[in-house]
Amino acid sequence: MTSSAPPPASDTAALDLGVGGMTCASCVARVERALRKVPGVQEAAVNLAMESVHLRYDAAHDPDMEQRARRAIRNAGYEPRSLEQAQDAQAEDAPWAGFAPVALGLVLSAPLVLPMLGDLFGQHWMLPAWAQFVLATPVQLYLGARFYKAGWHAARALTGNMDLLVALGTSAGYGLSLWLWATATPGHAPHLYFEASAVVITLVLLGKWLEARAKRQTTAAIRALHALRPQLAHWLGRDGEVDVPIHEIMVGDRLVVRPGERIPLDGRVLEGQTQVDESMLTGEPLPVPREVGSPLTGGAINGEGRIVMQVSAVGAETVLARIIRLVEDAQAAKAPIQRLVDQVAAVFVPVVLLIALLTLLGWLAAGLGLETALIRAVAVLVIACPCALGLATPAAIMAGTGVAAQQGVLIKDAQALETAHRVDTVAFDKTGTLTLGQPTLTAFQVAPGADEAALLASVAAVQSGSEHPLARAVLRAAQQRGLSWPEAQDIRAVPGRGSTGQVQGRQWQVGSLRWMQELGASLGVLQPLAEQWQQQGATVSALAERLADGRVELRALLAFGDQPKPGAQQALAQLRARGLRCVMISGDNQGAAEAMARQLGLRPEAGEVLAEVLPDGKADALLRLKAGGHIVAMVGDGVNDAPALAAADVGLAMGNGTDVAMHAAGITLMRGDPALVAAALDISHRTVAKIRQNLFWAFAYNVAGIPLAALGYLSPVVAGAAMALSSVSVMSNALLLKRWRGR
Repeated sequence: MTSSAPPPASDTAALDLGVGGMTCASCVARVERALRKVPGVQEAAVNLAMESVHLRYDAAHDPDMEQRARRAIRNAGYEPRSLEQAQDAQAEDAPWAGFAPVALGLVLSAPLVLPMLGDLFGQHWMLPAWAQFVLATPVQLYLGARFYKAGWHAARALTGNMDLLVALGTSAGYGLSLWLWATATPGHAPHLYFEASAVVITLVLLGKWLEARAKRQTTAAIRALHALRPQLAHWLGRDGEVDVPIHEIMVGDRLVVRPGERIPLDGRVLEGQTQVDESMLTGEPLPVPREVGSPLTGGAINGEGRIVMQVSAVGAETVLARIIRLVEDAQAAKAPIQRLVDQVAAVFVPVVLLIALLTLLGWLAAGLGLETALIRAVAVLVIACPCALGLATPAAIMAGTGVAAQQGVLIKDAQALETAHRVDTVAFDKTGTLTLGQPTLTAFQVAPGADEAALLASVAAVQSGSEHPLARAVLRAAQQRGLSWPEAQDIRAVPGRGSTGQVQGRQWQVGSLRWMQELGASLGVLQPLAEQWQQQGATVSALAERLADGRVELRALLAFGDQPKPGAQQALAQLRARGLRCVMISGDNQGAAEAMARQLGLRPEAGEVLAEVLPDGKADALLRLKAGGHIVAMVGDGVNDAPALAAADVGLAMGNGTDVAMHAAGITLMRGDPALVAAALDISHRTVAKIRQNLFWAFAYNVAGIPLAALGYLSPVVAGAAMALSSVSVMSNALLLKRWRGR
């Protein structure tokens, strides 16, 4: 079965497949080139570390794209697999899985190497030629068969890869040994090179095995997320509690969750109360209380209480499934820096073959003889294998995105990961991002002679259909005072301004003071009070009545207060300590926004507050911040933040916000904690640093190694060891990211 992501457009579809048999960056380029030739394919991105390919294609052009893609992969000389097969191949947990061919190679190669070690101590243990032949031949023809097969496919396609280099290099050493043995004078023991060919193949196999072990560690985060999904659920049916496979559960079903069990799916508590450990999903170490009506997330661990829940999402629609999909997509994505690697890989192997040929011809022309010239050409072929080059970027991305997910930072694509480390300005939405987002009605002042309870009931009636935080605050205040309110008619929201509605024949407008000015309503004697509240940092709204003659009269003022999130001030200070500029974007009036900004440690006088920004103006505000070449990150949580999140260079959505915001952002913070912003930028910086380190060492290794081999300073055995070591060192360097902790 393949994994198909939702199509980004009606005529475009996505397809993920596994690809077996790839060994280096040249293989990646070859598979991508073969797939791009398939009619209808718009994009093909291969990930060497995950052994997978992500395709985008014209769905209407060819409904049989999967079959055609598989055929193209096979014709290119590689094995098409389902994505599950590719993941299962990497998910083998046995520490010595796949080591048998390496062990056989070590056993057969050891007797060939021992005489070389003996020479260091003055001992001459040279094996007879026939014994060397018997030991080396199984390694060359049996263990090395994979290199011949893949190398032949590459040669037939007029391209090159690591396998072709290994096959040519070891065959040259093996063939030279056969020729020297066959042409040796009787009684003379020629110096043979069977040990070089056998040891090179064994070392390459050892390097690939160590590399595979490291790959399994980079995908550990995905496997850990998959392991959070229980296989059975306790379903409450007509006959009571029944254990049912999780894939049979439907939305609306009632499930029992016992103490200590994992919550099987997303839903809400119907009965009971408990505490839930969501640390594997959000990185939050403390259990969170859950009571009747509280949301539950599949994969979390139930605490000490038995609860009954009602399922609200199943399958791919659950939060856990979306998290897994985000991490998988990020790990499969190709970072922009990878384009440089692809360009180099496209010409790398042909250039190496040319250098090896020039080495052979050059030393022959210098009079060194065929034997020495050929061995030096073999060393060039062996050391130049571009394994490390192909692994440098994807290994770091897999490790970085995996450990970030475990800490509650979901990186949706490699573009965001690579861009985030260059951010110099971070813009925050105020409500729900830097503040708790649960404002309360702190004051209600009516015009002289008006009935306070009746007016508050009218405000509640107009606001009863709104989900705006200020509307919710009005309703809570009215309920706390024991008020009931009549039903309002013709309720209409005016974006960025307020609401209007009719209550018992009277037309009311509830909204911002700026809207009141637009409507022509004067604050009158309430003007000083409004200014005082604003100076104190309150958000001030007004209630006005539209009279029969069209005039609008102010009837009351409402003051709302919000509180900064715990740790928000420290989070902003931490970002500023990293040399970043922090800006708060708010729809509040200038005075209220500046008062809250000062509580958070921001400096309005330094331009760190953008107030009175309408929802549709946030994207424009972001564009103004980006002016002058600044790299801007936007942090938000609401639907109205989605355009700004998309307009920013990097969008960071609070995971406690809306799905729309999460889809618009490149990075999702699973906790509503502003401190995760610094963590996300930090893991981006560290991951990009690892990519650059890996690419530097991969390039430096080849730039230094090829001339040394061509000049005769490296034997094929040493070259093979160095080549294997380079791949392992790249993977090991990437795995250092697993030690990162977001706090």
